[in-house]
Amino acid sequence: MLPILTATRYVTPLREGGSLPAVVETAEDGLWVVKFRGAGQGAKMLVAELIVGLLARELGLPIPDLALVDVAPSFGRTEGDPEIQDLLRWSHGINVGLRYLDGAFNYEERPARDLHIVPEEMKAPVLWLDAFVFNPDRTHRNPNLLIWGRRPWLIDHGAALYFHHNWGRMTPERARGPFSRISDHLFLTDALDIGQADEAAAATLTESVLRRVLESVPDSLLTDPVSGEPEVDAAELRERYLRVFLDRLEGPREWMEELVRVQAAAKAEGRKRLEARR
Repeated sequence: MLPILTATRYVTPLREGGSLPAVVETAEDGLWVVKFRGAGQGAKMLVAELIVGLLARELGLPIPDLALVDVAPSFGRTEGDPEIQDLLRWSHGINVGLRYLDGAFNYEERPARDLHIVPEEMKAPVLWLDAFVFNPDRTHRNPNLLIWGRRPWLIDHGAALYFHHNWGRMTPERARGPFSRISDHLFLTDALDIGQADEAAAATLTESVLRRVLESVPDSLLTDPVSGEPEVDAAELRERYLRVFLDRLEGPREWMEELVRVQAAAKAEGRKRLEARR
């Protein structure tokens, strides 16, 4: 289970993206980057953050430590910014924290030195995971990678699992189908042996592992009265996520076949452009 920390001091906002995260000091364990349920994207963004982050951990991918951060009604009352005061007022209760990596910086393909920080053996598993969870936010424009300790760290998965914004459209056929936006992925043409990554990941994410991941998501986020699913109980929602994941893992995996095809086409196009420049 994830640790539950108590927010004690709002340190500074991180004004990137729509989730309005902030560096927050906790009573138990220092500084964390907290994403708030009161932000415009709501509790479902936090649910996606947790589920994808925990799946990445199961696959051995580098992700900052995760925690649940309790925001009390008294927290942030002295904050002078009215926008931040409103955000904290709408975020009482459980929120999501990621370990604050002091001194980390955003991954950039320029300067080229950052290109060599991502190990080759990491790229295919990251590409696989992002296709598996419908994550549109790992592109050349928006890599969502931090560099810290001369290692890459995966961050910002709140936009993934976007099917949970409209459960009625997620049929088994859609669950097994391709993820079209994978064609924009940062590692699409660089990932080696995506087939091997598929075999390893599918063997790791067993039903028991998936259930353990889903059990780590608090009921209060799943059934948030503002942006969650207040009319469906948490147990049923966990089963819905589980059914999507199991459908997606069932062979033959149509979405994987499409990923292989898209990757081959992108590599061929890249070779044509290189030859044309020569």
